[in-house]
Amino acid sequence: MTKFEVVFVSTPAIGNIVPMVEFANLLTKQNPQLSATILIVTVPQRLLVNTYIQSLSSSATNLRFIHLPTVDPPTPDQSQSFIPYVSLLLENQKNNIKNTLLNLTSSSTTESTSESVKLAAVFVDMFTTPIIDVANEINVPCYLIFASPASFLGLMLHLPSTELLESETEFDIPSFKNPLPKPVLPSLVVDMKTGAYSWMAYHGERYRETKGIVVNTVQELEPYSVQSFHNDLDLPPVYPIGPVLDLDGPAKWDPNPVQYDYIMEWLDKQVVGSVVFLCFGSLGSLEVKQVEEIAIGLERAGVRFLWALRSPPKAQLEDPRDYASYENILPDGFLKRTVGMGIVCGWVPQARVLAHKAVGGFVSHCGWNSILESLWYGVPIATWPIYAEQQMNAFQMVRELGLAVEIRLDYTKGGDLVRVEEVENGVRMLMNGCDEIRKKVKEMSEKCKVALMENGSSYNNLMSFIQELTK
Repeated sequence: MTKFEVVFVSTPAIGNIVPMVEFANLLTKQNPQLSATILIVTVPQRLLVNTYIQSLSSSATNLRFIHLPTVDPPTPDQSQSFIPYVSLLLENQKNNIKNTLLNLTSSSTTESTSESVKLAAVFVDMFTTPIIDVANEINVPCYLIFASPASFLGLMLHLPSTELLESETEFDIPSFKNPLPKPVLPSLVVDMKTGAYSWMAYHGERYRETKGIVVNTVQELEPYSVQSFHNDLDLPPVYPIGPVLDLDGPAKWDPNPVQYDYIMEWLDKQVVGSVVFLCFGSLGSLEVKQVEEIAIGLERAGVRFLWALRSPPKAQLEDPRDYASYENILPDGFLKRTVGMGIVCGWVPQARVLAHKAVGGFVSHCGWNSILESLWYGVPIATWPIYAEQQMNAFQMVRELGLAVEIRLDYTKGGDLVRVEEVENGVRMLMNGCDEIRKKVKEMSEKCKVALMENGSSYNNLMSFIQELTK
């Protein structure tokens, strides 16, 4: 029997690598002929990613992890933001990746003659496209796995020119029904000073060179966006196979889960649907002035809350950290006045929290993995985007799909503060005034689950894709 090896190269960011690992898991479970290797590009400052990989390396039985040798990192003048940094880092890794792939192909030919192993595909993600060159050199098909929504894939494929970005206030993107206002475009696209725009344009153009694009979305969730790809004749086939989720999350791999038990025990004591959960993602942190506005708004809203609050990173590539103490960050007396009403904590097992029956609403940064988790568990979102494509995700959820409550669509860190009244009104609306949205979210939750079942849309797309891989 022929075995097929597939190799993955991920951006070293938790939001990219987790769905890639989960997809690799899915492939190997669906077809025993497939085996998966994940190449690890290490960024020492990304502690969360490194912890996650260490845990998987020791526990995953069906995946192989290969740590690539370190290379000289880009200099600060070459990379003023994460996207140029990681793009240049991957350029510098090309030789290492090529040698690793050649070693994989040569070792597979020397294995037992009863079963041959073929290197069937290399997978890149949205920011590791320089490796398409390596796949082409050794004549191996290359596919894109896209961990953001289909709507954002549409923007990457049809990025407005720099001239348009400077002169226009709205943009027609084929994957959106409505024109996109400039304030909801990713800062990576709009800010020309960091060098990110040229890299975003580069990656978007290279997507078209792949043999196929696997998107972590659901046809029923983004019908308009998915349909828009059918009209793009230069595009390879697009396979919506989501939602691909890690529903255990850090509860499974975090080495310091001390507060998890305490949080879950507290939630167990709360009334069904009574708790609002605030969490801003693995890279999400807010300035002290904004934290104060949230605290007062929560207190005035008078609802029970679980708030994951983290300290801004100390350096460019670092993750946010948990605070040692909240006393100097929160308003005087806030923690005493809200005893019993809420918990302020650090990094949490987000999916486990969303799964809890006590959680009735989610104030979220609108990262795509977080949106998919909230939809899976039928928990409505109030939008508070911070970075990456989150403003566009918020716009889509509120204006295009009617699946979220709006706190802000265009918030950016360091911009205008979200004031106490906005926090208070947004939380109240989320918890007590969005019956129609709550109903639609529950219906979408069911559609997401059906999509993964036999003969569901995502299941069928996955089967077609595996057939393509192994033909």
